[in-house]
Amino acid sequence: MPRTYPCLWFDTRAEEAAEFYTGLFPNSKINAVTRYPAGSGEREGTVLTVEFELDGAPYLALNGGPEFTFDEAISITIDVKDQAELDHYWDALTADGGEESMCGWLKDKFGLSWQVVPEHWDQIASGDPERAAKVFAAMMTMRKLDIAALEAAGDA
Repeated sequence: MPRTYPCLWFDTRAEEAAEFYTGLFPNSKINAVTRYPAGSGEREGTVLTVEFELDGAPYLALNGGPEFTFDEAISITIDVKDQAELDHYWDALTADGGEESMCGWLKDKFGLSWQVVPEHWDQIASGDPERAAKVFAAMMTMRKLDIAALEAAGDA
């Protein structure tokens, strides 16, 4: 299968975003930065694309202009091992202008949507339909997920 990876469209902040994301996630790095070539008008010499990896997964950030912006139709999911890791990513991604949403969703300061969820979500929310309904009802009251509260709701 050919390699696939997301391309994230920014107005002008692709390099700033890539630096932020690679500084936040372990085993991450910026691989290449390309610039708009001569004859590109006012963008000439500015960053066009940034190729980067988040924990080994490839991404491309593009400074394409203001025509398109992020919305919740696309999000990046972070599977976390525990509440401390959930809090770490949630706090970092909502800082400096990020926005909390509902049910473990947020937008970072660049407008990109993320879901920060426990990696063992299927164990928390699975089993019998009554347990799943209790966990779902508890989740619907939360912005940042509280793993212990979700587990307790399922056990109640």
